[in-house]
Amino acid sequence: MKTPDLIWFVCGTVIPSFLVSWIAVRYVRRLALRWQLVDRPGTRKVHLTPTPMGGGLAIWLGVILPFAVGQLLLGLLRAGSPAVAWLEPAIPAFVRPHLDGLADQMPALWVLLGGGTLLMVVGLLDDRFGLGWRLRLGLQCLVAAVCVVWQGWRFTAFIDVPWITWGLSVLWIVALINSFNMLDNMDALSGGVAAIAASMLAAVLLVKPDSQTLQPQLFVAGLLLVVVGALLGFLWHNRPPARIFMGDAGSYFVGFCIAVTTLLATYTEYHGTRQHAVLAPLCVMAVPLYDMVSVIWIRVREGRSPFEADKSHFSHRLVDLGLTKGQAVLTIYLTTATCGLGALLLCRVDPLGAAIVLLMIVCILGLIAILETTARRKLLS
Repeated sequence: MKTPDLIWFVCGTVIPSFLVSWIAVRYVRRLALRWQLVDRPGTRKVHLTPTPMGGGLAIWLGVILPFAVGQLLLGLLRAGSPAVAWLEPAIPAFVRPHLDGLADQMPALWVLLGGGTLLMVVGLLDDRFGLGWRLRLGLQCLVAAVCVVWQGWRFTAFIDVPWITWGLSVLWIVALINSFNMLDNMDALSGGVAAIAASMLAAVLLVKPDSQTLQPQLFVAGLLLVVVGALLGFLWHNRPPARIFMGDAGSYFVGFCIAVTTLLATYTEYHGTRQHAVLAPLCVMAVPLYDMVSVIWIRVREGRSPFEADKSHFSHRLVDLGLTKGQAVLTIYLTTATCGLGALLLCRVDPLGAAIVLLMIVCILGLIAILETTARRKLLS
């Protein structure tokens, strides 16, 4: 893809969703106050004033509305409607060959967004009424299982046993949903990490062509960039001091969309020489998964429920090291971006280079873990 085409593609996907989300937050914030969707300060929280939740609804609108309008225009365009005759000359030449394929993908897109919508509603109910963790986890597993088994969206990972790949795919979706949910504990943290991760995944798909068509994977990359735009529109209002939080509604929806898009993408050929590229999503998601796994480990080791909220998250531990909240968030941003750059390299290096990239990511997380553990021991002693 040529540079002007790439710029057009990125702007055409990011800007509309950014504007919708940015505008929607203003209205959602008022609704959140009316619906009593307010996160109040507490011993396990770092904010000091009551803050409206429901930002996830604005993110959802930022994704749904551009796709709904886009599908309407696409349908009218393919039908030869004179109402959109003005639009055809404005469509770049590199996009036109993909219009029929895009139309064919729309049913699958709405299944994905439908699953995300269900989880967004579950998150809203949890934000308002506080649902039990068993119910939340069960609904997440149900939606993930339907997508994996019914739609066939699953990892292959060169494993020929379907039930194993189904189980791994459901586990992956549920893990990412909860990792972004757990990461949502400081202003602009979870949304910013999600935007970086989705951008990195989109970059991987734009530089790694589909093995069958030899074309950039525009559909999945475009979906990720629309999510990025919606997140950026929300982050404008979520930057410190945050005027609104995404809540469980946002973390569930974003985590689900990113998780499923990683299953839809192609990272390597089945008999290719760079099969290690299948680990690219794991590299991009290393930081959210590290936070989730380390938090669960700390809670279980201390004899508490892994679903009990506290201040043992990655960001909290960085603050315990002496960083400010802003510095902690920036550190997590940079760590996420570094791991994401490793994913970009995986698609271009040989097995030895891949081993070096993976070792680099492990060393980065290991170094952070050592520093955190040392600081935590000093605080507890």
